[in-house]
Parts: sequence; C-alpha cells; structure tokens
Amino acid sequence: MIKEFRVKTNRRNELIDITGEIRSVIAESGIEEGYCHIFVPHTTAAVTINEKADPDVSRDISGSLEKIVPPGWGYSHAEGNSDSHIKSSMVGASELVLISGAKPVLGTWQAVFFCEFDGPRSRKCLARVSE
Repeated sequence: MIKEFRVKTNRRNELIDITGEIRSVIAESGIEEGYCHIFVPHTTAAVTINEKADPDVSRDISGSLEKIVPPGWGYSHAEGNSDSHIKSSMVGASELVLISGAKPVLGTWQAVFFCEFDGPRSRKCLARVSE
C-alpha cells in the first residue's frame, strides 16, 4: 500500500526532515523487516538522506546547489524555475531505506530530507513499505 503525506515548505530552497513521517509509515505498516521506498512526485523537489545532527549541513547542501545551479542564469525554460528542475534531477526523486525491527535503518547522524527547490509550496510525498 502506498501512503501519502503532505510537506509544507516555507522557502524557495530548503531541506525538511521527514524522518518522523517515514517512521510513522513504517509503524503503521506492521512490517518488521523489509524496505521503505520514498518517492517525490514533483519535478522541482527531491528526497535525500544526509546528516541531521548539525543543521548547517542541510543549509550547506542547499547553498551549494544554489551556487552550482543558480536561478536566472539564462535558461530556455520560460517558467523561470529551470534551476529547480536541474537540482531535482541532480538529487533524485526517490530513496530506498531498509527496515529492521520495524524501524528505518539509518546511521547515527542520518535523516531523510524532503528537498524543496521551487517553494514555498504544499507538496506530497509517497512512501511504500514492503517485505
């Protein structure tokens, strides 16, 4: 079964920790051992796993992507958000997280982040837990 949850973003570019939502989806599934596939069905957003312990890491990721793919660079896409599309492709639309003991298998410092590149918006994120 696919579970959908909403993510409200507040800035054009930001990383939002969705690990709690993923833990809830896993708990609701009742699956002890397996995997959780997380998918972002948007062309200007993404999902990644990285460090949560220091909030500067997510700010550095967002800021670095902004420098690598700046807005208003003279892209052909008329909508004005080509940088957002490119960042989404660079980071990726999905992640696969192992489940053990009914919990996501993440490193000590790791968290799952929804990546917004064209906000603020109300987005959706999909997760499917399987054995």
